[in-house]
Amino acid sequence: MHIDLPEKRYYGIGEVAKAFGVNTSLIRFWEKEFDVLQPKKNAKGNRKFTPEDIKNLQLIYYLVKERGFTLEGAKIHLKEEKQKTLSKFEVIQKLQKVKAELLKIKEQL
Repeated sequence: MHIDLPEKRYYGIGEVAKAFGVNTSLIRFWEKEFDVLQPKKNAKGNRKFTPEDIKNLQLIYYLVKERGFTLEGAKIHLKEEKQKTLSKFEVIQKLQKVKAELLKIKEQL
């Protein structure tokens, strides 16, 4: 899944939810369930996600929504095989970017 977010230091929860195509409540739920997600909170309690948090969210989204893991299964998988999963995920992302570029070129022809 390719998400389009501008280059920024922090992203609001609304931006993140819109980019992933999910509700903000799901993002908040995942934040409570997964220890790797640690968004910054301001005095009002608004969550600000860093680019590192976005990468972790992409990995969680990939495991839960695309591969069909349960939340417990995704937690265990991230703890035991994070490097292996991360490398696979990065390869898949690169291939999806190449595919998107090729489809753009096809449309221009």
